[in-house]
Amino acid sequence: MDFSPGGLVVLNAILGVVMYGVALDLRVADFRHAVKVPRAFFAGALSQLVLLPALTCGLTLLLRPPPSVALGMMLVAACPGGNVSNFLVHFARGNTALSVTLTAFSTAAAIAATPINLAFWASLNPDTARLVARIDLDPLGMLTTVLVILGVPLVLGMWTAKRWPDVAAKMRKPMKIGSLIVFGAFVAIALGKNFGLFLTYIGQLVGIVALHNGVALALGYGVAAAARLPAADRRAIAIETGIQNSGLGLTLIFTFFGGLGGMAMVAGWWGIWHIVAGLTAASFWRRRAPAVPAEVL
Repeated sequence: MDFSPGGLVVLNAILGVVMYGVALDLRVADFRHAVKVPRAFFAGALSQLVLLPALTCGLTLLLRPPPSVALGMMLVAACPGGNVSNFLVHFARGNTALSVTLTAFSTAAAIAATPINLAFWASLNPDTARLVARIDLDPLGMLTTVLVILGVPLVLGMWTAKRWPDVAAKMRKPMKIGSLIVFGAFVAIALGKNFGLFLTYIGQLVGIVALHNGVALALGYGVAAAARLPAADRRAIAIETGIQNSGLGLTLIFTFFGGLGGMAMVAGWWGIWHIVAGLTAASFWRRRAPAVPAEVL
């Protein structure tokens, strides 16, 4: 894909601002909440950080998409939760506190989990293993990049919220809306510059991304149901598993994979589709009150 070095710098800056805005909503107490609800927390972490990458690897072996598309699916599955998941869980009448806890944990864990998951699961598919070997992927370099893009804004945002809570409260809404609009516009421009390539592959990608995202949502709900969690928790874990930070995926694709077309198309289309699918699921659940209140754990 056609993507200039200057454009990559802008993308990194936008993603850093987005993550800073997300971190304004996070507290140290959100991490401590995991201790209070260990069963729900571990079910969510297991679903998102372990089972989704594993299931995605199996899906690529079953469907046998082009290697670059398969690698894109694995990268998206290895990314942490997306920044709209908390809103969607709240809209779905799910357990928002659990959603925030899982977002905070997956974002922090992604510093190591994203490069490790991608390198490990990509090595198990012969097609993606050959592709990664040809690209000569640098997991340590990827870890450093994720640390800068996610870790630094996370710490700064949480520090701002603690040090100047009134300022953070005023910044939250404009930061969320503004950063999402700018990021969406940036992705639209990037796709516009590569519109011919997009049209060539969109027919293949629509079904694969929809299936992959549907599997992710079903996986989260199924793991929560197997753990015998209440309905509000099931909704939260389903959405957290199905909403991934595809913006981080795009940054890593253009930094370490040279804008590999299949990967970039998967991540870009996922960023659009997971909002459509997430809103559809949330709207369905919103019309149905959870069978057990979220406070009952």
